[in-house]
Amino acid sequence: MPKLAALDPGHVPVVSYARISSDKAGDKHGVKDQHKINRRTAAKHGWTVVHEFTDNDKSAARADVFRDDFEAMLKALWVGELSDGTPVRGVVVWLEDRLVRRPGDYERFVDSITYNEGFVYADEDRVLDLYNEDVEAAGLSAAVQAKKEVRKIQRRVRQSHRRRAEEGIPVGADRAFGWKDDKRTLDPIEAALVADGVDKRIAGQSRSSIAAAWNRAGILTPKGNPWKTNSVGVVLSNARICGWRELDGELVRDENGDPVVGQWERIVSPEKWLAVRAIDDARRGKRVDQKGNIVGDLPHDFRDPTHLLTGIVRCGKLKENGQACNKPLRVKSEPGGKTFRYACKPPAQGGCAGVTRRGDLVDYFISELVLGKLGEAQFVLPEEKEWLGESELKETLEQIDTLTDRWMGKDISNDRYFRILAKLEAEVKRLRLEKEKFTAGKERRQNKAAIDVADMRRRWYLPESDGGLALSLKRAYIREALHAVIILPSGRRGRAPFNPDLLVPIWRE
Repeated sequence: MPKLAALDPGHVPVVSYARISSDKAGDKHGVKDQHKINRRTAAKHGWTVVHEFTDNDKSAARADVFRDDFEAMLKALWVGELSDGTPVRGVVVWLEDRLVRRPGDYERFVDSITYNEGFVYADEDRVLDLYNEDVEAAGLSAAVQAKKEVRKIQRRVRQSHRRRAEEGIPVGADRAFGWKDDKRTLDPIEAALVADGVDKRIAGQSRSSIAAAWNRAGILTPKGNPWKTNSVGVVLSNARICGWRELDGELVRDENGDPVVGQWERIVSPEKWLAVRAIDDARRGKRVDQKGNIVGDLPHDFRDPTHLLTGIVRCGKLKENGQACNKPLRVKSEPGGKTFRYACKPPAQGGCAGVTRRGDLVDYFISELVLGKLGEAQFVLPEEKEWLGESELKETLEQIDTLTDRWMGKDISNDRYFRILAKLEAEVKRLRLEKEKFTAGKERRQNKAAIDVADMRRRWYLPESDGGLALSLKRAYIREALHAVIILPSGRRGRAPFNPDLLVPIWRE
């Protein structure tokens, strides 16, 4: 053992350690009380607390939780001093389970405090000699028992959650947005916002624009915070809004394989929720091309476009080999920032710099074309009458029942049963996902068919703050109608008068 500097026998410097697993109030009241008790304990033994280590709102039972101050305390015990050189010769805690709840952490703590000679350790009731092997073994046994108890509690909690989920009982400490404090009755104002948000999401509006609209209206989350893109997504993608129950990201199903219906009022139909979930699942973190195909991941700093036709307008100038440039045009702001142009990037950035066009006029012309197309309703797809995989799903579920009956009758081995069962369950999951996508697509088509074009035209050119359509929603309608818009060069030097004949829309069939 290393030799530490001698100290005044009447002065034993110790550190106080406090921890609490959950601080819902956020006021650190629990750890403050523990430190107060620790200072009283230290004074009773003639020791002096020279530093307080605190891990607030952190579990000691979970291996994936890093306790910063616990680790810093272990380091101070190893070297016998704090980072500023203040000597340390021991630790005081309120209760042992505040310090550790895992055997591995207990062993590391004992190794740290006994690395040097003469260190002290105490809780509120007693002083413990960790240099004594029997005391150390007793502490380790207590940590093992604590870990077993934690596992029992976690298992009981999981079983309780599963039971309540299967019975459709609402859970959670906080109420969900859209419901009153009883978690069952709808809040009429919030529920109307959720229903409207679902319709807008199905129509193509982004979560960020919905969040911005709710914030402008002064709507807050149940915890009193402004809305963010992710928090809107959590609300609109939660199966709770259609009356279904989820657990660990999966729908809870009854013995017949049907989703469990919760004991609360629903806000939207299951078909609408499935439509929102399908949109989110397909596009979460993905980049979508002009044909609606997923072509890769979004960059970490992705933001919604700030101009109507970003990524839709393309360069139509012919290159020397006779092929069109076809590069997406970028937005180039004019001096003063009041107007802008769509322009092809320079050759150094992959473009040809051969096309530039006044942006507001391009936006207006393409908007009128799309609004006219919406009125004709020529791009609404025909609606399928029924999902063709229903019989296959039913047969696969019956195969599982038959297989289970044979296994229970000992007609097949465990190994064969579970190997076949895994394949059948994977097939059921695939078919259910296919059914959900079909239902979601049907809902989206019905939503598009119910467009009030006259109202849409009125709101198309209004600012969003005055009831106008969100930019993301207008872009969704444009993408529904068009693959792209090719802008041809004017053939004149300088800025020629705007000619809409040089805009070539590529319509979807």
